[in-house]
Amino acid sequence: MNYISTRGGMAPIGFQDAIMTGLAPDGGLLLPESLPNIEDKLGEWAKLSYTELAFEVIRLFATDVPDGDLKKLIDDSYATFNHPEVAPSVEVGDFQILELFHGPTLAFKDVALQFLGNLFGYILEQRGGRLNILGATSGDTGSAAIHGVRGKPNINIFIMHPEGRTSPLQEKQMTSVLDANVFNLAVDGSFDDCQNIMKTTFGDVAFKTEHALGSVNSVNWARVLAQTVYYFYSAFRAMEKTGAASVRFSVPTGNFGDILAGYLAQRMGLPISKLILATNENDILSRFFNSGVYGKAAAVPTISPSMDIQVASNFERYLYYKVGRDADQLVGLMNDFSAKGALSVELNENGVVDDLFVAGKGDTAATLATIKRYKDEHGYVLDPHTAVGVWVAENFPSADAPTICLATAHPAKFTQAIIDATGEAVHHPTLDALADAETRCDAIANDVELVKQYLVEHI
Repeated sequence: MNYISTRGGMAPIGFQDAIMTGLAPDGGLLLPESLPNIEDKLGEWAKLSYTELAFEVIRLFATDVPDGDLKKLIDDSYATFNHPEVAPSVEVGDFQILELFHGPTLAFKDVALQFLGNLFGYILEQRGGRLNILGATSGDTGSAAIHGVRGKPNINIFIMHPEGRTSPLQEKQMTSVLDANVFNLAVDGSFDDCQNIMKTTFGDVAFKTEHALGSVNSVNWARVLAQTVYYFYSAFRAMEKTGAASVRFSVPTGNFGDILAGYLAQRMGLPISKLILATNENDILSRFFNSGVYGKAAAVPTISPSMDIQVASNFERYLYYKVGRDADQLVGLMNDFSAKGALSVELNENGVVDDLFVAGKGDTAATLATIKRYKDEHGYVLDPHTAVGVWVAENFPSADAPTICLATAHPAKFTQAIIDATGEAVHHPTLDALADAETRCDAIANDVELVKQYLVEHI
């Protein structure tokens, strides 16, 4: 399996090279040359455990990693999770809640980043050399990435977060990791500013090459690939339980990586009848799927900070498929967006962007009300991001297929929002242990050159 850029400006490369490359040299994102059709494997795959299923899915794409090595990487990655199913589903009201928070940092990012951290270590062991990871986080990616590579030889990690715009516990999970290879940067700006610094730095190909920069953000293909597994696993469990022939997913999303994994699973043959895209007040993605216009606005801080994003880094991958894998047309649209802050696509004959998607927005009031209602009626506490997904899903009911709502983080990570909604906090021993932890973090201006200077000094 080889990988190409959405912008068409590079020769195909293998899986391991794609993982180490991160962002393509032409500024595009990497995708496999083709997606395998797995419809004839669904019956067999439905019987597998999570790790067995992960092996079968990932091996289709990681064709330059020997099966024995890949199996060990996967087994080691998910041995860190505290639930035997890794990603269990719980029936709550009308929905199946897919709990993706049983990893080391209690967020769905662990599912991909435990694997990616081990994969980086494996490739470096095979090839030699060093890797300097540069990442941007709106909350959970940073801590999950740090915990994926902390203490690993030949790897440094530099994570930028918007100063004061992550939850206190999200920040503490990052800055309390004191391993010598971990560097936290609090940027005076928004997440979009952090992401722009990262993309601009990677766009300087000479600098990237000289300093062996790599990415853990969802621009890295391994992130999206690992996340497709839980779509398959949870769909099999829901169809087994209900006897339904298809499923629906509701996904709270800001960077489009998580829901892109579901989109790709559907293109591979998983019977997904609908993807429900849920945003908070930062609704560039829900506006696009309802209007065909993808236009920037100012990012607004909310109680679901991991979704406080107005430029979704994985959107380009979806757009590539939307324009029929036409790299020239894709480049034209991205140039429009760069120059004007907006791009547009034509609606189809049904008056929508894509028949697979519906989209909605859950604002702060709706989020708090949903958390309270599910606690009162079902005894189940949703984190603010999950609550956005649940609230939007309620606006698109279906009697034909079960709806699986992705629970992207443990509610204990968002203490104030849970108190505001329910009047009492939720605790988790992993987070309680951070209360008096020592931290290390450097404040830095919203300036690409200053960040590059920091990298050079600390590498």
